Amino acid sequence: MIFPKSNEFSAPRYRIGNAWRAVGKNLGWMLASRGVLAVLSLFYLGIITRSLGVAGFGRFALVAGAAQALSTLVAFQSWQVVVQFGIGAAQADDEEALGRLFRGSLILDLSSAIIGAGLAAIILIIWSDQFGIGPTLQRAALIYAIVQVVTIRSTPLGILRLSDRFSYAALAESMTPVARFVGAWVVLLVHPTVQGYLAAWGAAEVLTAVTYWILARKVGGWRLIRHGRGMKRLLAEHPGLLRFAVSTNASSTLGLASKQLPLLVVGAALGPAAAGTFRLASQIAQSLAKLSQLVARAAFPEVVRAVRQAEDDTVRRILSRTLMASAVTGTVIMVLVGVAGDPVLRLIGGRGFGHTFPVLMGMAAAGCIDLATVGLDTVMTARGRAGTVFIVRATAVVSTFAAAVWLVPQFYAFGMALAVVAGSVTAAMLLAAVTWRSLC
Repeated sequence: MIFPKSNEFSAPRYRIGNAWRAVGKNLGWMLASRGVLAVLSLFYLGIITRSLGVAGFGRFALVAGAAQALSTLVAFQSWQVVVQFGIGAAQADDEEALGRLFRGSLILDLSSAIIGAGLAAIILIIWSDQFGIGPTLQRAALIYAIVQVVTIRSTPLGILRLSDRFSYAALAESMTPVARFVGAWVVLLVHPTVQGYLAAWGAAEVLTAVTYWILARKVGGWRLIRHGRGMKRLLAEHPGLLRFAVSTNASSTLGLASKQLPLLVVGAALGPAAAGTFRLASQIAQSLAKLSQLVARAAFPEVVRAVRQAEDDTVRRILSRTLMASAVTGTVIMVLVGVAGDPVLRLIGGRGFGHTFPVLMGMAAAGCIDLATVGLDTVMTARGRAGTVFIVRATAVVSTFAAAVWLVPQFYAFGMALAVVAGSVTAAMLLAAVTWRSLC
């Protein structure tokens, strides 16, 4: 038996106190992992920016950003599929059903990896010149992009979260910053080039994926995948699975890729140097505001249980507390960015990056808006309204790039940051409206 039954599973009525304790415990492990990332990222960002310079860091940022955008474009958020549809099978202690679900999730991941590898090759061959990627860098960029899309970790992440092994997931996620930190020092000492740092980043992705699968195997996930026969029964057992998978993938793709696409727009319109300054400011801002993703991932299993077992009044109370906590946290983040943002930029990047403080403030504001409304997205997804979330995200992306057409020519990189803020505001307003209508 992979997932032992708990009082929450067997209780006839959902208990909000248990939910908050579970969310707090989950979030604690994830914050520990992100704390490691935040500290180490300051060091390895400083190493890269100072060793490559503004233009060199811009080229590195464009390659890494394009690979991450491509990865989010093709990857299914299969961990949400595992959690959404696996809770019922876990409660029933139905290992065969869990095995089929895990295997189906893995098939989705493998399919996206194959498609992503092909797209990576096509995109780099056609558009490499526009991003300042010459023939020497093109091979390294292609290898890194392929590594990014084939290092599958969403299925094992879902297995660990469904089994409440958030400590394991935090351990696996910590492999990325640790490996990048070590790799950055090695490349700096041996031969600091864009290709070298891309190789270190690729090795970090491989190590993280391997760690995820080792830990998923430890909790019994691989055993269930191996014995998950009767795949034809999977869709009969979960009629809405494909629709949910496509909808969550589409909305997550828009939400995550929209964080990378502004960098590519800046690089294409203003050049690698501008992309380098924009990337450093946006990465610092996103690392501070990434708490929104942590809250969503920590709360999602508990929100799914609440939606299945509780009344709307309980869900509303969970949502109101989440919104309040997120709003307070977002305010604190903005104060910290306003006080410490400029010194941190100069410390990490040097004098060449000191003028990017307005970009940092804009990107931090967008991240805090996303943080303040993260509970809305989570509740709508858990209630099976992933299609509505996709429409909201699509509208927000359209508003972002519509604003960019007007703002970038006038304010350059800062204009792109303002456009991202406009998209976040649009998403927040629409999510608030549809969630209120759903619960009232």
